[in-house]
Amino acid sequence: MTEAILLVGGKGTRLRPLTVNTPKPMVPAAGVPFLTHQLARARAAGVEHIVLATSYLAEVFEPYFGDGSSLGLSLEYVTEKEPLGTGGAIRNVAERLRSGPDDPVLIFNGDILTGLDIGALVTTHRESGADVSLHLTRVADPRAFGLVPTDGSGRVTAFLEKPQTPEEIVTDQINAGAYVFRRSVIDSIPAGRPVSVERETFPGLLSLGAHLQGMVDSTYWLDLGTPQAFVRGSADLVMGRAPSPAVPGRRGDRLVLASASVAPDAKLSGGTVVCEGATVGSGARIDGSVVLAGAVVEEGAVISSSLIGERARIGARTALTGAVIGDGAVVGADNELRDGVRVWCDAVLPAGAVRFSSDQ
Repeated sequence: MTEAILLVGGKGTRLRPLTVNTPKPMVPAAGVPFLTHQLARARAAGVEHIVLATSYLAEVFEPYFGDGSSLGLSLEYVTEKEPLGTGGAIRNVAERLRSGPDDPVLIFNGDILTGLDIGALVTTHRESGADVSLHLTRVADPRAFGLVPTDGSGRVTAFLEKPQTPEEIVTDQINAGAYVFRRSVIDSIPAGRPVSVERETFPGLLSLGAHLQGMVDSTYWLDLGTPQAFVRGSADLVMGRAPSPAVPGRRGDRLVLASASVAPDAKLSGGTVVCEGATVGSGARIDGSVVLAGAVVEEGAVISSSLIGERARIGARTALTGAVIGDGAVVGADNELRDGVRVWCDAVLPAGAVRFSSDQ
């Protein structure tokens, strides 16, 4: 397996305001852009050539990763002029592939953190003779996902949209966002128009009698599309619950990058990351959170399960729980922001502006 397509064109709307200035795959998780973890895992599985299908803030990727040689990869970049959907994005980069018609091409989404055995998926594809092989995972509540039932041999029998009633939940298997395509199948996707691989390509192939193989791999899997999931994924990488060869430090309860400054009596736990140039003041307590580059957390602040954007400032004694603070924002001293609160980039919240009484 030497070739892959990585879909990194999404706008990351659910992660705003962190994705206002940064595409979602480039938001740091465990100290490096999330995309770094995916590229490193692909390389560890034997992938050598990867084409990145870019769109939103496409100009960010190549200056950071270059030709990929620092990761032992050959990287190319293709930018969509107009959004083409997952299938359209795959077709749009086909001319950069080096594979023959029957060769396997790995395809994966740029927002999935997974422990998938990539080699096993490729082996399943080769041994089954499939046209497309899909990584499937099992979830406790599949109502928010498309269902993918399979027969006794693992062959896909249907693609079912998000179930609305208990009777429609015929399996707990869902599409986990990683595939192996026969190269000729990629070339058959219509060019120059939006195509959804989930809603058009896969059901269309099935109706034509193509062989779509599912491989259930229920190791670690997480869609990082929401702030809560992104914080959890970063923490899991730091603590070693999620695998990656790209974490820039020892696994443990915290990760502090070399140029960050943390007061000796500050307490960091739960997989917290403090990125380059960030400062954490005396007596601050940070649990399961991400403090991005250049941010400042002042003395006595208490932060839990939150994302603090680049160059943001959190005032003294302020408490954040499940909050997202945009790049350059200032949250003054003695505020309390609870689950779901988002402070936009460069916004200023005065000291003591938001407080909750003890009986609320």
